[in-house]
Amino acid sequence: MLTTLRRIIQDVSAAPTFREALELLVHDVRESLGTEVCSVYLRNIDTDGFLFASTEGLNTDAVGKLSLGPHEGLVTLVADRAEPINLEDATHHPRYHFIPEIGEEPFNAFLGVPVIHHRQVLGVLVVQQREQRRFDESEEAFLVTLSAQLASIVAHAEATGDIAKLIEHSALEGLRRDTMFPGVPGAPGISMGTAVVVHPAANLDAVPERTTDDVFTELSVLDRAINSVRRDIKHISEQFAQSLPAEELALFDVYLHMLDDNALAGEIRERIHGGQWAQGALRQVIRKHERSFEAMEDPYLRERSTDVRDLGLRVLAYLQDIRTKKTYFPDDTILVGDEITPSMLTNIPREKLKGIVSVRGSSNSHVAILARALDVPAVMGAVDLPILELDDVALIVDGFYGEIFTNPSPAKTDHYQHLIDEEAEFAEELEELRELPPVTMDGTRLALWVNIGLTGDISRSLDRGAEGIGLFRTEMPFMEKDRFPSEEEQRKIYRAHLEAFSPRPVTMRTLDVGGDKSLSYFPIAEDNPFLGWRGIRVTLDHPEIFMVQARAMLKANAGLDGDLRIMLPMISSLSEVEEAKALVERAYVEVIEEGLVVRQPLVGVMVEVPAAVYQARQLARMVDFLAVGSNDLTQYMLAVDRNNPRVAELYKETHPAVLNALREVAKAAHAEDTYVGICGELAGTPQGAVLLMAMGYHVLSMNAANLPKVKWIVRNIKLSDARRMLARVLRMDTAEEIEDFMMRQLVDAGLGRVVPSHHH
Repeated sequence: MLTTLRRIIQDVSAAPTFREALELLVHDVRESLGTEVCSVYLRNIDTDGFLFASTEGLNTDAVGKLSLGPHEGLVTLVADRAEPINLEDATHHPRYHFIPEIGEEPFNAFLGVPVIHHRQVLGVLVVQQREQRRFDESEEAFLVTLSAQLASIVAHAEATGDIAKLIEHSALEGLRRDTMFPGVPGAPGISMGTAVVVHPAANLDAVPERTTDDVFTELSVLDRAINSVRRDIKHISEQFAQSLPAEELALFDVYLHMLDDNALAGEIRERIHGGQWAQGALRQVIRKHERSFEAMEDPYLRERSTDVRDLGLRVLAYLQDIRTKKTYFPDDTILVGDEITPSMLTNIPREKLKGIVSVRGSSNSHVAILARALDVPAVMGAVDLPILELDDVALIVDGFYGEIFTNPSPAKTDHYQHLIDEEAEFAEELEELRELPPVTMDGTRLALWVNIGLTGDISRSLDRGAEGIGLFRTEMPFMEKDRFPSEEEQRKIYRAHLEAFSPRPVTMRTLDVGGDKSLSYFPIAEDNPFLGWRGIRVTLDHPEIFMVQARAMLKANAGLDGDLRIMLPMISSLSEVEEAKALVERAYVEVIEEGLVVRQPLVGVMVEVPAAVYQARQLARMVDFLAVGSNDLTQYMLAVDRNNPRVAELYKETHPAVLNALREVAKAAHAEDTYVGICGELAGTPQGAVLLMAMGYHVLSMNAANLPKVKWIVRNIKLSDARRMLARVLRMDTAEEIEDFMMRQLVDAGLGRVVPSHHH
């Protein structure tokens, strides 16, 4: 049975059109069950009836023409109940409805199974037979299993308008007006323009295994290809030199380093020496590195696997000698592709690029990060988008909500143009706040800091008025190497940040690897990495790594006026804090003994494990500050992996349990007179900032892009009003209720401009 199921699903998935997929499906099912009739009915969104979409055994002329109204016949009964119905004599059932056009009179045995996706019935799969008999349990189980696997294929067809095309009398050709395709917000903003679809030319997976005797030729072919790619990347870097901050350009340097002999190129050469031809060696090395990145836990680093693949494809294109053909770019280009990579942006003149839409990827993709730096609205992960039909289609890209509209009507266009104008006006006003402090209308001073990953973020953060770094992810220097970086290499990178921000405080998180955020030279394999060897657990087991890092941090701050704050990730017990503090103290003594003049660092812990919430008061006594990592805390409190699309909608930072935990941590810190901050996405959202301020968080640390808006809110609200909102929120039972209430409150308080409230 299982092999039959697999074969049917493979046939259906591989069919060139949705109509052919349905024809294959009814044919295969009828044949494998040996029944006389198999048909598919699909929900017609516009009428809420069911369209006779495909059949084998009934009159095919009625396909695409005939529809069943709501509550008409047994098929709609299956849909209403959302469960299988199996009858041996269907003609005597009260809901039996005879339809002469499809010629089903003599059929008695009836088995109908609903096709359900995300709790919605999208269609019904039916088998019928003349003789009076019940379909047996195994046949029913077979159909139920099949329909569960079909659900995503049907959902995709519904989203792309393929189902609408099955209706013969509908003159709807192409994509319907104002059809909305959901995705993930990649870069904020709204843009309107014309879709230009880009396709990757080379395909690594299609490279065959082959050996070579002529190592010399393969090596020289490889060198030529790598040099061409280097030239391309330098050219891109120059193109973007004016429009991107120096630090974002550093990403392209990382690309160049990856092509060095001591990185990818060297490994590829080794394999060629071992007898592999150049393309095969390239494929093996790229796959190896892709896998190690994909296994990382930090979503930002996991997305780097796309960068490695992108480089591999560029080298392969030269090995296969494929040159990119010139594409025509209109002035309002919206770049659309299955997986948009940074190099795809290179052929487009910067002033013509108005938006980016990628079927795959997340808000941590390199392209999403570049889009935010370039201020180009982007939507990632739009899995239902029919990209093959989009070329030259008018689109609206809404980067706030992660939505794409095809063929917008004049009314829709006017609505969004109005929003674009409002945003532009607001951005100008925010510019004027840059030098002003974040003080509430009733005089409470907050600190707004930034989270930084790449050196690239420094200037952008300072330009937006950041008053310190609340989270410096120190794993970056570790990621870019093929070994642990030396003390001096680390010191230089840390020094750049401390100097740029001095005399402002800089918070450095100690190395946070493990779980699925692995270093290629320090592999960790575990069944359940989120509950495994990660964060402080790794560095305490390897004090030599911790000590080198602590000394590098202390030395980097020598002679500067800013506070160095060292932050310990993933703390789940007090003994871990004691051990780590002793190591920091030892590092401090060693640096003093070397004759450097450095001040004692402040040491704090990250509260991101539920255990730390319940011991927050004891932790607060032991350290100089607490910092909540709200992303991980939410993930652990709700047992939801936020990068898993199946459960992503359960990941809610405004869940009452999460908000209660955040409030407890703040209360514990206040009771011990300890400074408390938060670095997580929640701090950068309008409703999050207001609630955290009301709870008494001293520091909100966020992505630099969110800082101006949060400052505007702080300066336009009274702390007393924020506290009133919090008191109401803490009595609510669901995240939805809390979000609706906060939206309304912000709008009523005259703060509607920071809430993208254009949502239906």
